[in-house]
Amino acid sequence: MMKAKTKEQTSLIQEKKTEKVGIKCPNCESTSTVRDHHQNILICKNCGRIIKKDIKDTGPEWRAYDQKEREERTRGGPPITETIHDKGLSTQIDWKNRDSRGKSLSPERRSRMYRLRKWQKSTKLSEQKDRNLSTALSEINRMSSQLGLPRSVREETSKIYRKAVEEDLIRGHSIEGIATATLYLACRKNQIPRTLDEIAEVSYTDKKEIGKNYRYIARELDIHLPPVDPVNYVSRFGSDLGITGEVRTKAIEIIKKAKEKRITSGKGPAGTAAGAIYIASKMCGESRTQKEVADAAGVTAVTLRNRYKEMIEKLNLDLSS
Repeated sequence: MMKAKTKEQTSLIQEKKTEKVGIKCPNCESTSTVRDHHQNILICKNCGRIIKKDIKDTGPEWRAYDQKEREERTRGGPPITETIHDKGLSTQIDWKNRDSRGKSLSPERRSRMYRLRKWQKSTKLSEQKDRNLSTALSEINRMSSQLGLPRSVREETSKIYRKAVEEDLIRGHSIEGIATATLYLACRKNQIPRTLDEIAEVSYTDKKEIGKNYRYIARELDIHLPPVDPVNYVSRFGSDLGITGEVRTKAIEIIKKAKEKRITSGKGPAGTAAGAIYIASKMCGESRTQKEVADAAGVTAVTLRNRYKEMIEKLNLDLSS
């Protein structure tokens, strides 16, 4: 009974397939065909003749940007981004006053499009949360662009800020202050060598407020960050100073030895990197002045002297040569 049912179901499926295809091969008159989606052709399964070419796909244009979307296949269009308050899912009305053919709009239609843009903007930012996100994410994109940060850091910053909004941590604090703090937090999380002074230079808030907000967000969201590795700063400071790869490699070796001796504990990573670069430049014959190294690292000359003297003393380094 089960076998008869299976055969009946199989025959029905085959009939449906034949009806759906409805194309016979002109060579062998077989209705069994195979479609090649890459070349957009229909091939006879029996003799291999190409029956139809340049087939247009009228189905949805699936776009998978991660494994989840690849498995579910539930959406099309560009990827979702955290850097826009609506995650890039809303429509946009272009500000160019031209139609689909590129012709200029009449004054009447231009006035109508102006009103439509105004209504769309007001409806998109109707809630306080959306207005908050729009302001903060625009500020994050501006600062990230000035600092030359990769897109992954912008996405991470936006995610952290959204969490802060959901936890109602913005109340009583300035939007710019929290946005800057989350940017510094994302840089620390992704091991991107940016100091607090550099972040403060592109922000509208001072260094003290950024540090205060940074500690507040990290504590409330329970984000635990590893200490910043001074090695991450060597490449950037070395590029600013124009030193060779030999000096950079030597500076990294000095920093690693200092970490083994726990000399770097409690010290600023920029100052430690600057001290190691200064020592390495002396040892490799590419000497740079203390002022040059301190300016490149964004630290004071006093901090630089304290760091390099401490490393020379505890690592038994000789600069006489």
